[in-house]
Amino acid sequence: MTQSSSKALIVWGGWSGHQPKECADVVAQLLKDEDFAVQVEEGAQAFDTQDLTRYNLIVPVITMGKFEGDGASKLLNAVQNGVGIAGFHGGLGDSFRDHTRYQYMIGGQFVEHPGGKIEYTVNITRPEDPIVAGISDFQYKSEQYYMHVDPSNEVLATTTFTGEHDFWVDGTVMPVVWKRHYGKGRVFYSSLGHDAAEFDMPQMREIFRRGMLWAAGR
Repeated sequence: MTQSSSKALIVWGGWSGHQPKECADVVAQLLKDEDFAVQVEEGAQAFDTQDLTRYNLIVPVITMGKFEGDGASKLLNAVQNGVGIAGFHGGLGDSFRDHTRYQYMIGGQFVEHPGGKIEYTVNITRPEDPIVAGISDFQYKSEQYYMHVDPSNEVLATTTFTGEHDFWVDGTVMPVVWKRHYGKGRVFYSSLGHDAAEFDMPQMREIFRRGMLWAAGR
């Protein structure tokens, strides 16, 4: 399949505090700039009503959502059979809290962000990987996600908690960016990106752009 025929589905919804519509618009433009044909749908019902197998990439932007109809099985089956999935922050890593099979596919689940929006360091751990190549460690101001993560993830970046806000996690090294496979499908996740304005951060934007392309097989 040629690059110009690549198709992406963006599904937004869930908690409004993460600006899902605004973030979906930013992601849509990133993909259009890469010559994707992009379809944007509101609401998790799209996973049930759309033919997910026709896409190269699915980008959910849904925090604390609920699957409807057969949406869960259709999404998981599509990825397992080769459709890529990519996402960021709560839009992928804090979606569908009641669906453990979804969390099994993504490779992690948000549980806390001590201190709320704070300044922290993102450390690149696999600089040879094309998704993060040429990007040095950087400072980032947002929610520092504390997550339950799958040890099989291929971790590309981490952050270390200082214990300033919750002393008992002092020194904990937490994955920030990872990639993995679910069946034949590629899964990419970055915990960076609380709201649309964070896409103005060059490192965040570039890592996510490259991660989406990787997930889509590009």
